Amino acid sequence: MVQKKHREALKSAKRIVVKAGSKVLVQSTGRPDKRRLGLLVDELAQFQNSGGEVAFVSSGAIGAGLEALGWKTRPKAIPDLQMAAAVGQIRLMSVYDELFGLNKCRIGQVLLTHDALKHRERHLNARNTMLNLIANRIVPIINENDAISTEEIKFGDNDVLAALVAILIDADALVLLSSTDGLRDENNKRVSYIGEVDNDVLGLVADKKDKLSTGGMASKLKSAQIAARNGIPVVIANGRKTGVLHRIFDGQDEGTLLLPKAGNISKRKRWIAFFNRSEGHLVIDDGAAAALEKGKSLLPVGVKAVNGKFKVGAMVDIQTLGGEYVARGLVEYSSDEIDAIKGQKTEGKSGEVIHRDNMVIL
Repeated sequence: MVQKKHREALKSAKRIVVKAGSKVLVQSTGRPDKRRLGLLVDELAQFQNSGGEVAFVSSGAIGAGLEALGWKTRPKAIPDLQMAAAVGQIRLMSVYDELFGLNKCRIGQVLLTHDALKHRERHLNARNTMLNLIANRIVPIINENDAISTEEIKFGDNDVLAALVAILIDADALVLLSSTDGLRDENNKRVSYIGEVDNDVLGLVADKKDKLSTGGMASKLKSAQIAARNGIPVVIANGRKTGVLHRIFDGQDEGTLLLPKAGNISKRKRWIAFFNRSEGHLVIDDGAAAALEKGKSLLPVGVKAVNGKFKVGAMVDIQTLGGEYVARGLVEYSSDEIDAIKGQKTEGKSGEVIHRDNMVIL
């Protein structure tokens, strides 16, 4: 009954984010699979031309670059990956421009890095750019800017990027297209829906990376959880099946649906919670944990330990003595300063390690 309600709700989704992985988009050689791309683009264009709004997160640039460069396997060196991305991105976008054009749709390219989205001003600029494209009936084609990305500024894979884009533009639904029709249980039967990505669910996954792709089912589940926690329903489905998007947004039992969570979190706190990477963590006592649950700020007296080296304004995780992560937020002091004042009683706002307005309870 719960699943049926949320499946039915997908019929009214107006703004969607669809992500397609390399296995969906390119052949084993890395060459863009134009036939399959054409079928997918037709569905995306149909959704937009019928009054919907679409943002498309596309993998495949590095794979297309490998084929163009004559490389048989994905390199490990960052400069080689950057070069492959620079070469492949042009090839991939030229195919999209042609295919969307046949459907009388215009496209715009948006290349992102995690470093851009964690910077508040650039975060808002990226949001405004994508919303303006959508408002003008232009489909944003979004990818990680692999040509300049390094390990320190990468999202990790495009599943994470897709979840963050869905949050960024207030999407009504997120679809992660893969080469399988969703999560499968221990009997190899498709799991129709899940309420929470816990250890039992992750235990069903046995991912294997190949020479073209970096993500897998575990990545998709963890990324889907990010979007679901922001009230966005997520469907993981087989992008190689013709008409898959039509069936999903017709409310049919297609793929694996991750149920959205209720809740209302401000856009700024979303940015703190999901777009920043932790630079360390603070261990707090039970009294401080209880205070945070009541909406209080974190004071030095409740801090028991400081882990990591970070500056003022860094995002850090907050965990209990038992190791449970309970919150994350932006610090008012550096790690050295917090270490010097931990356990001490202070007076006034200046004594707050993390102000409640700069903190998200997990």
